[in-house]
Amino acid sequence: MINDKKDLFYNIDPESVMLAAEMSGYIPTGEFTQLNSYENRVFDLKLESPINFKKNLPPELQNSENIFFDPNHVILKFYRPLRWSKEALDEEHSFLTELIKNEIPAVPTLNPVQKINDVYFTVFPKIKGRLPQEFFPQDRKRIGQLLAKLHNVGAAKKFTYRPQIASTPYSAWENLDLNMGLVSGEVRDRYEDAAVKIIDHLDEKLPTTDFIRIHGDCHRGNLLMNSQSQFFILDFDDCLNGPSIQDFWMLFADLDSEEEREDFVTGYSEFREFPTEQWPLVPLLQGLRIINYASWIARRWNDPFFKKTFNYFNTYNYWVDETEALEKIAWKIVD
Repeated sequence: MINDKKDLFYNIDPESVMLAAEMSGYIPTGEFTQLNSYENRVFDLKLESPINFKKNLPPELQNSENIFFDPNHVILKFYRPLRWSKEALDEEHSFLTELIKNEIPAVPTLNPVQKINDVYFTVFPKIKGRLPQEFFPQDRKRIGQLLAKLHNVGAAKKFTYRPQIASTPYSAWENLDLNMGLVSGEVRDRYEDAAVKIIDHLDEKLPTTDFIRIHGDCHRGNLLMNSQSQFFILDFDDCLNGPSIQDFWMLFADLDSEEEREDFVTGYSEFREFPTEQWPLVPLLQGLRIINYASWIARRWNDPFFKKTFNYFNTYNYWVDETEALEKIAWKIVD
């Protein structure tokens, strides 16, 4: 029996998907594919006939040169209940519109946020492109340029309804408290010591750091390259107020590579001064992500999809690996 919003979200069926598409003004063929998404439920729908996406876009976006959408498909995104308010979702989508207006390759929504069965959803175009398997020097330079332009727009104002880093929506301390109830006893003290050291230093350094609107979860899976070798940045579900350096450290497997840094900084510096003073934040932000990631899984453990996908979670080996990762970061911190 479906009793609450979460049950409705867990049990989105094909009928609901088709109905949501029709509510938004699209005629689906009935053919659809569920896409990989841990946080939300996302579907790729085939349409009865091609549509003119520019006609569906807001007027100020219709002349954008950065439109590379598949006219035969739309992407339907159902948002996890109780995570974002409608105001926060609207703010995310307004940010996307700002980016497109400034000729920054992003993917805007096609429809306002709506509700079906008490679950928020919206519609995106399907962009044609591929995930980059590796970054060559010219790619890193272009990504640096892209993020600098994004940050120039992001610096124009701050989000009102979306969170700040380290409070998304739970604070780092709240997430640590949750994790401490789960960590294996054999490594609990070690885990706590390392995590506390990392969060203490974040509490000291973040208040002195300039925050702007950022993507927040900028990893390789959120970059797409089209046929013209142009990068698009996808999935602003985690956009927030934070330090600009958060938006690129996940892109590079080897942050100690001078070559990678130089390529990125060169591209970034063409459009915005690079925040060199934020480099010391990188290991702290890595540690914060480790802590938050574990609590993120824990808070969603009743979602059947999470139990299936993260079946190794909360095992002894899981917490040993998490502890060692945090300790490697904590050892580098100079008091």
